[in-house]
Amino acid sequence: MRTGEPLPALGDVLAALDTGLWHWDTAAGLVTVDAVAARLLGLPAEQVTLTEAQVRARLHPVDWNEITGVVRLAVAEGTIAEVRIRIMDDRQQVLRVVRSRSKPTFDRARKAYVLTGTLQEVTEPAPGTPAGRSAVTGDWRRSREAFLLDAGRALAEARSTQEVLRVAANLSMPGFSPDGLAVFGVEGDRLTVIGHHGQESGAESPFISMSVDTDYPAAEVVRTGRAVYLSSPEQYKTRYPLAWPLAQRFGRRSWAFLPLTVAGRPMGAWMAGFAYPVAFTPDERSVLTTVARMLAQALSRAGAAETQRELTDGLQRSMLPVLGPDIPGMDIAARYVPTGGGLQVGGDWYDVIPLPRGRFALVIGDVQGHDVRAAGLMGQLRIALRAYAAEGHRPDAVLSRASHFFHGLTQTGQDEDPGDVRFATCYYAEVDSATGTVESARAGHLDPVVRMADGTALIRATAGGLPLGIDPDSDYPTTRHALEPGETLMLCTDGLIETGGHDLRTGWGRLRSVLEDRWDSMDELSDALIQAVLGPSSHHTTGPLADRREDDMALLLLRRESGGLDGAQPPARRTMMTIAQAEPERVAEARQQLRELLHDWPDGDQKDSAVLLLSEMLTNVLVHTDTDALLVTDVTGEPGERQIRVEVTDTGDDLPHKRRPGEMASSGRGLMLIELLADAWGVAPRGEGKTIWFELYETERAGPG
Repeated sequence: MRTGEPLPALGDVLAALDTGLWHWDTAAGLVTVDAVAARLLGLPAEQVTLTEAQVRARLHPVDWNEITGVVRLAVAEGTIAEVRIRIMDDRQQVLRVVRSRSKPTFDRARKAYVLTGTLQEVTEPAPGTPAGRSAVTGDWRRSREAFLLDAGRALAEARSTQEVLRVAANLSMPGFSPDGLAVFGVEGDRLTVIGHHGQESGAESPFISMSVDTDYPAAEVVRTGRAVYLSSPEQYKTRYPLAWPLAQRFGRRSWAFLPLTVAGRPMGAWMAGFAYPVAFTPDERSVLTTVARMLAQALSRAGAAETQRELTDGLQRSMLPVLGPDIPGMDIAARYVPTGGGLQVGGDWYDVIPLPRGRFALVIGDVQGHDVRAAGLMGQLRIALRAYAAEGHRPDAVLSRASHFFHGLTQTGQDEDPGDVRFATCYYAEVDSATGTVESARAGHLDPVVRMADGTALIRATAGGLPLGIDPDSDYPTTRHALEPGETLMLCTDGLIETGGHDLRTGWGRLRSVLEDRWDSMDELSDALIQAVLGPSSHHTTGPLADRREDDMALLLLRRESGGLDGAQPPARRTMMTIAQAEPERVAEARQQLRELLHDWPDGDQKDSAVLLLSEMLTNVLVHTDTDALLVTDVTGEPGERQIRVEVTDTGDDLPHKRRPGEMASSGRGLMLIELLADAWGVAPRGEGKTIWFELYETERAGPG
């Protein structure tokens, strides 16, 4: 061709180079090919318009799927879509391998891709060569898919930003692995370095607090949302001359900067640096883009989780009290564990309130729900309880006022959401540190547990009323008992009992064995109780209710000191209980409490006798006097030589007398039974009233228990 002559037509040039032209509109579903492209597809050498199904029939099915992914990637990055395709004949044998190159665009109005490109036959690449890696078939493709599955699983399991960065640093990409990584974040108009790997500590200093307007690849990625691939130092130096001196000292040969985008919002950039040249073929870019997307999602989840944990921890810390100064003669320990799911904040709480004259109050409760509203209601209720206690009200009055207050709170919230009805359970007790006297009231909460000086743990039955907030005029009767030296009072919410699929019976059985072990401190015992519910051993002690939801838990322990956790004195058990004239149903509670107190008594007949005599003595007071009965039970002595003493005191003036009732008499046999079954008994007049008592001595024979 002479100078000045017109250039040949583009089609003639491409035909001379054995390169075909094609055009694809996904909205119409039609592909137009020229004569060369038709011949390469195994069709007659003439221009023709084909349907997508006709073209797909000429291609290997795996390669057709690959084309779709490469086109989307090219549109997202604004780059050329290049892919190797196997052309199949009618016998499904590979006819030839062609290379397709195109510049796709996306028509948003029609939601369709439009592509015009070239088709050229290439030599089948040898396995293991760079060209072989860029092919869409072979071992490299299978390795890539396995790598992406492993990477996705590892990043999904990362729980914190540092874990995400550690996983990203250990990713070994198939065929090409970076030797240096950096993750950049954005704060306002500045870049930050979230983490890096493969560089010495402090090497990130020049890149910290860099403006997003800087002529630096990561900054451009954040500004544009498009990846930047630099295959050689020369390309880096030419494109980013100002930033090149910062990167030159690391001695790398290729770089990939990819956007970290979540929900369409850029949150930073990811840099992968290579110590050897990388061509960044479409397959390699596809791997890097997929990893960047997974990395962005993992960082977003980790950041949100860390923010949530910081928020909930701060919220819960602000609402839970500090136990404060030591109380003379008492040892206190407390724990709070949030539920494992959701916001990890809930309505469980505990409190220790100082009162005048050496007294203090213990409070534990649970506001219904595991959300911010439950936590907010809990905080308001806790403040109200403190205020009522500081005013000097007794336990029953404190809970009555708290119920009225809480009812008002929940009624206000119900106007916004009629279905959001809340209530709260609560146990409130005033303790005299000098005498160990505990006076308590209970609003639908669990009964307390007492660990006695010899390690025996019993549920202490207490009177109670409705949960707070259900009825503003609820009444809360009080229960009075004494905490003896060496005894421990345990208060907890139902999460400690029921977590792991347990009901109240099986959950208490799991904790009882832990509570009755020997412990050197209250803190050790607290940790052991939590570990029994949440630790490794808890997986072997699941309860019968497998579908029961997990719950947050609060635990409060109070021990009256006696020189050692298990007591330096001989083992002893003592219980005290008041039976009012208006509470005859508490006689059954007294019988059950006595049976639990004698759980390890070897003679079953003696246990039955003790329960029978106790019932007879309490019934006698309720029937023949108009006073209340005070029950005191003591177990003393070493195992094998123990004795049980049961005392029932009332303020009546009449002393009991033995009688010989007739066969048809319905009463009068009480003292005869005591004389027959007890090893010793008696009646002791008091200044006001009397005490009747009996004793049983431990024997070696064991009957049915």
